[in-house]
Amino acid sequence: MTILSMILAQVASAAPAAATESLWDLTLAGGWLMIPLALLLVVSIYIFFERVFAINRVGKYDKGFMQQIRDYIHAGRVDEAQKLCEDTNSPYARMISKGVARIGRPMNDVLVAVENVGNMEVANMEKGFSWLATTAAGAPMIGFLGTVTGMVQAFMALAKAGNSANVTILSQGIYEALVTTVAGLIVGIIALFAYNYLTSRVSKVMNKLERSTMEFMDLLNEPAK
Repeated sequence: MTILSMILAQVASAAPAAATESLWDLTLAGGWLMIPLALLLVVSIYIFFERVFAINRVGKYDKGFMQQIRDYIHAGRVDEAQKLCEDTNSPYARMISKGVARIGRPMNDVLVAVENVGNMEVANMEKGFSWLATTAAGAPMIGFLGTVTGMVQAFMALAKAGNSANVTILSQGIYEALVTTVAGLIVGIIALFAYNYLTSRVSKVMNKLERSTMEFMDLLNEPAK
């Protein structure tokens, strides 16, 4: 009987027992590499929910805000427009506030000032994204590292056993190899989906910021009523 057939036979006979193992037992079977994977998972989940709430909070858009700004500017009440921006705590208001403060300067200077604030707001929304991207790429690699170390342990044990080698000697190393691979892929997939979802949410807010910028620049070119 070959080693492969021995392993398959052992897996088949152990299937009912393996099915009853808890998640904690599987985690322990994965060895020490499960610790960094667990940390990556916990931090990624925290970043995801923290960013979701943060983006939802800053992404709210008041449709009447720009109309009020338009009325104030057309009436020459620039100070009141500035105060409205300060009272409205949102990325849109902070962008327009910078533009209102630049009224009277060349239009290109106003546009650059508004866009710079918009870029900073987007950067604030993207805090933690690099961690998710790194986890999405790094977690599977850690899992594959566990695969290699597990197989090394298995064959080292097999070599030491000599003629008394059996599938039980191989099982621990192979178990660690498979568990860490699965764990690494799961953590990487979760981080990847979280990253893509948050990126799509930020893109929607960016579109609204760009629209607000264009509305404000058009407003400055409108004739006073």
